[in-house]
Amino acid sequence: MENKPKTLILLDGNALIHRAYHALPPLTTKKGETVQAVYGFTMTLLSVLEKFRPDYIAASFDLAGPTFRDELYADYKATRQKAPDDLYAQIPKVKEMTQAFNIPIYELAGYEADDCVGSIAKQAGAAGVEVIIVTGDNDALQLVDERISVFSIRKGLKDLVLYDRTAVEAKYGFGPELLPDYKGLAGDTSDHIPGVPGIGAKGATDLLREFGTLENIYVHLGDVKESLQKKLEAGRESAILSKKLGTIDTAAPVTLVLADCVTHDFEQEKVAALLRECEFFSLLKKIPGQSIVRIEESAGRTRSTKVVQKKMKKGMEISAWLEEVKGRGVALVLSDETDSLFGGIGITEIEFAADENTQVTVEWNEETKEILTAFFEHPKRPKIVFDSKAAMHRLMREGILLAGVARDVSLMDYLLDAGSR
Repeated sequence: MENKPKTLILLDGNALIHRAYHALPPLTTKKGETVQAVYGFTMTLLSVLEKFRPDYIAASFDLAGPTFRDELYADYKATRQKAPDDLYAQIPKVKEMTQAFNIPIYELAGYEADDCVGSIAKQAGAAGVEVIIVTGDNDALQLVDERISVFSIRKGLKDLVLYDRTAVEAKYGFGPELLPDYKGLAGDTSDHIPGVPGIGAKGATDLLREFGTLENIYVHLGDVKESLQKKLEAGRESAILSKKLGTIDTAAPVTLVLADCVTHDFEQEKVAALLRECEFFSLLKKIPGQSIVRIEESAGRTRSTKVVQKKMKKGMEISAWLEEVKGRGVALVLSDETDSLFGGIGITEIEFAADENTQVTVEWNEETKEILTAFFEHPKRPKIVFDSKAAMHRLMREGILLAGVARDVSLMDYLLDAGSR
């Protein structure tokens, strides 16, 4: 039986930071540090670890300063609006989070993160490793081949598409290897790549489907319809330059060391400490390899306990458990498709714990909602909540009034910190 190839995840760091920053509402810690880009990046990282369970993982970031593309074309990215200062301020924390997971970072002066990702991806593919590039930038689609696919985060952080060769062809009408040629003809306004004036997206697509590469179009220029011939001839130099600007360098001087990229070879408590520092308490339970990190950790306790985890989706199950723990305080965390900090589009599950030995995860559906509504609205059923105000708003959107909050862990944490100052 043939062994399944190992998998490498490559994180396009800057693209993910920009996507997260613009997809999520502003989020600050109680110390005033802006962290929504850090949160979005971390959530994406944890999600891909869970979804793909890769053997290896690495990340790449842009370095400040000009690249070889700026030397080729002084106006490269000249029209791109400068990112807000509070976005740039989050990059060091994103890198710190990446390093806490013991994920190697590849950066190269004079090159963009795309070039590092492309070069590493091709090296891994040549070694027989399957590669998944995680990015919010479609430029990476030109790298897709039999070993390399692209996990693209499009609108927000929830519109996700895994592109293989077939998916790229379905999207553009030609193969991934022709995407630089497409930029040579159509240009790219986001990077201020000029292309050939007057050709446009449809014209570029039609030409590439008929003639293949940009070079072949010019070899057979006499066969192109007359209305386009003059435009192509006048824009020949611009087309060649634009293709160079739009081509990811897959031979950049960077060397992949797979042994450094082994997944899950990290200190879980170091990651947990950083998540607590950023106040990403709902992400603690998502750390790979963790059985549970209890809600009390957010109030300064750092002990982890091996527990029994139960999943429930039937009303009778949760009803019986609530009866079993009647009279005790119940800790709970609400989760949706994003996170309790961001409102999201609706509750998907709720985690409960009434002691150190059992964690109960309840699927949110019509049946369990009916049972839990009575529990949430009962003033004499004590509840331990992180950020009771956010929990109240979340439940109100479901038509539920939260009562009986015995402790708000986030408020306790704030008061403890205030006392220490």
